[in-house]
Amino acid sequence: MQTFIDTHRSDPRKLSTKDRIQNYQEIYERYTRFKASQQAERCIQCGDPFCSATGCPLTNHIPQWLKAVAEDDLETAFALSNETSPFPEILGRVCPQNKLCEGDCSLNDGWGAITIGSIETAITELGFDHGLCVPYPGITRDLRVAVVGSGPAGMSAAHFLLRAGIGVDMYERASHPGGLLTYGIPGFKLEKDVVKRRFAIMEQAGLRVHLNCTVGKDILLDQLYRDYDAVFLGIGATQGRRLGLAGEDTPQVHMALDYLTAVQGKLFGDHIDKRYNVHDRRVVVVGGGDTAMDCLRTAVREGASQVTCLYRRDEANMPGSTKEYISAREEGAQFHFNQSPKELLLDDSGNLYGMRFVETSMGERDADGRQKVSEVPGTEHIIEADMVILSLGFEMEDHSFLKKEGLQLTSWGTVEVDRNQLTSHSRLFAGGDCVRGADLVVTAALDGRQAALAIMDELLGE
Repeated sequence: MQTFIDTHRSDPRKLSTKDRIQNYQEIYERYTRFKASQQAERCIQCGDPFCSATGCPLTNHIPQWLKAVAEDDLETAFALSNETSPFPEILGRVCPQNKLCEGDCSLNDGWGAITIGSIETAITELGFDHGLCVPYPGITRDLRVAVVGSGPAGMSAAHFLLRAGIGVDMYERASHPGGLLTYGIPGFKLEKDVVKRRFAIMEQAGLRVHLNCTVGKDILLDQLYRDYDAVFLGIGATQGRRLGLAGEDTPQVHMALDYLTAVQGKLFGDHIDKRYNVHDRRVVVVGGGDTAMDCLRTAVREGASQVTCLYRRDEANMPGSTKEYISAREEGAQFHFNQSPKELLLDDSGNLYGMRFVETSMGERDADGRQKVSEVPGTEHIIEADMVILSLGFEMEDHSFLKKEGLQLTSWGTVEVDRNQLTSHSRLFAGGDCVRGADLVVTAALDGRQAALAIMDELLGE
């Protein structure tokens, strides 16, 4: 260990731009066993490891499994990594490590943080390659829990309940499980076979998945409440925010998640509505987060003639991760910062031909430390576009069945829970974006784990 002076940080090799924009394969190569060990040896084994204690929402045993990897003890590393995390090979791929564990790494100041995410991915992938298994006992208890939603929060809750021998039935309205992991995160960041494999493992452990089943329509929440010992809601926050401009209902203006879902459906072999076809079209994406980067990079792969991102703040204030921004630029997306949308431009037939923007400037910081944005007079201009994709964040859908059940909601429309993820109804738990609002995959995983532990405590009294 502590070889950071002689061994520099080395991220996984990224496929060439020319090759990667031709398909939806992941763009980063996976570490070999030797490379993972070599990078793990850089860890200085801090007495107070911030990477785990403050950087990781799941408080994963990061220093411990780094040490095991450095010593080429794959079995121990695999066991430690899969003990606290429901799907480390997924979180290793999609977590914003630069803002979490790697951001809190002691070597981040001058030496280059340990490549925690890449090593985390490699541990489980190498473990699976060598026949290692997540230890599920099978259904050993006469208890069943209903999980509504198959996204990261629901997956996490199901994983930890199954680890306790409790049966789980999962209800998902889509035709493929995984929620955001399947439909909202493109394959070039997370190949869908990785998600499918996790579900196959859980199904072998006793999970029953009910697809194309919408709770509140095909089956009532009250029915689940009667038929199961507990219920967990992990229904996400999937309704995209709008600009509030006239013309947003035109067929050439789309919400980010609708677009990504349509393209993924096409990749699954489903029919795609021609409205989402960007081939040879000029696409403008409004927003600066990771979902905006996903839309840009997807549009490039779908053959758009021009792909442009417009963001109302400057580059330094863009919320998206740096690596995704860099990848989007490498793949051909153009960026225009300090641009605030003012008007959607439609011709006499109601077809979109562009947007009117005004330039902005950054001002004083507000109470939250974020710079205020003001418009610059006399700077209005038009950017031509055949399609506009709005990526302005997400909020809860107006789920009438929640109100019908009298579930306590916050002023934001999210589900109100206590510290154990328990809602205002006994035995009804919730977590993830439907509680937090749009947030990270790892925080959804944390909520699912916390809810599962609370359910175990309630049902088992242990």
